[in-house]
Amino acid sequence: MMYGPGDVRVEDRPDPAIHKRTDAIIRLTATCVCGSDLWPYRGQDQVDGPAPMGHEYAGVVEEIGSEVTTVKPGDFVIGSFFASDNTCEICRAGYQSSCIHREPIGAIGTQAEMARIPLADGTLVATPGTPDAGLVPSFLAASDVLGTGWFAAVAAGAGPGKTVAVVGDGAVGLLGVLAAAQLGAERIIALSRHEPRQQLALQYGATDIVTERGDQGVARIKELTNGYGAHSIIEAVGTQESMMQAIRSARPGGHVGYVGVAHDVALPGDELFFSAVHLHGGPAPVRRFLPELIDLIWQRTIDPGKVFDLKLPLDDAAAAYQAMDERRAIKALLQP
Repeated sequence: MMYGPGDVRVEDRPDPAIHKRTDAIIRLTATCVCGSDLWPYRGQDQVDGPAPMGHEYAGVVEEIGSEVTTVKPGDFVIGSFFASDNTCEICRAGYQSSCIHREPIGAIGTQAEMARIPLADGTLVATPGTPDAGLVPSFLAASDVLGTGWFAAVAAGAGPGKTVAVVGDGAVGLLGVLAAAQLGAERIIALSRHEPRQQLALQYGATDIVTERGDQGVARIKELTNGYGAHSIIEAVGTQESMMQAIRSARPGGHVGYVGVAHDVALPGDELFFSAVHLHGGPAPVRRFLPELIDLIWQRTIDPGKVFDLKLPLDDAAAAYQAMDERRAIKALLQP
């Protein structure tokens, strides 16, 4: 529970119960702290505490409502940070995070031992069997940061013959590197000043590391691309500086996939007009990609769980927030 900026507490609360026939109750095997959780932690987002926290989850179904048909008790499942029916026109177009019936999982809170998941049929996807413990972090990553990085790479048009630049070296940016590599990008430029993150970016497929930021970062990307700029930019921060760096690093006709939760971002219309850059992004439709991502993880083709460089008991959630806030950890996994 977050009571206010810098004030995270672990408390006993009543066990969740089925509210609607479309609900499911899951017991969390693993959960985590998201970079977006740091906005209220730092006081940059309003929080009316005490508020439940957490929107990333992987675990085992304990109970289902009478109308749930796609998962059953005992299934190991992953879901997105927005519950969706997966049947409305928006969902069928692949934008489940904007489902007309969507419900934010963050309002329920999955930094917990158990959680109620609304719209279970459209939200939860089961793995082929019970995963080994070593796969759990990767499946947890699929519920948000992997799916978000993947969407960013898709929105940025990453693919064969493309140069992709990644602005942001948090978990989403690093998994954007992984996604771009899986999508066949020819060259991947990771912008990072932190050696451990640089090393993980290289493991995930980065071909170049750029340490400069702002205008200097833009100039370096132009230098690496013969003055043209990158074909594809992943923006995974959400600040004015990061968004403008992304737009200015793209070549005319290039694509920016932006998934950093925007805070006080204002785009200058004249510069945007003359940049001739495509912009596409927003809250990632993780549910669209979950079946593919689950298969890639199950087959051990990808290992997104490496972004979890700190693992703590759920009771130590406050320490997990502090470590991420101080950039001592890329991403903290919590074990209920």
